[in-house]
Amino acid sequence: MNESELVLRLVGQRIKEVRKAQSLSQEELGEKAGFHYTYIGSVERGEANITLKNLTRISTTLGVSISDLLRYNDSINPYIDQKKESELLEIFEMIISQDVIQLSKIKNIINELLS
Repeated sequence: MNESELVLRLVGQRIKEVRKAQSLSQEELGEKAGFHYTYIGSVERGEANITLKNLTRISTTLGVSISDLLRYNDSINPYIDQKKESELLEIFEMIISQDVIQLSKIKNIINELLS
């Protein structure tokens, strides 16, 4: 996965996070923003190369700024090097969609590796 694909996926995850926090379905967000729900889904999965114009429509509909939607990596430590950050983002991308049971197993494996 290249950097632009990763950014699309992380921004999509952020849109999904904000949408769910507002208890909106993809259909409801799509209807309010003037998009088909399948487009919203493809944006949230990072499959659609969203334009700034469409990102603006979504952010306005959600009542947040575009910069809020671009804050997908605020939790990443600014003092780590780029290679390490890239590796962490790849790991994050691999596990973000897993269910709680899988995440627990992954956590146990990591704990075993680090102990």
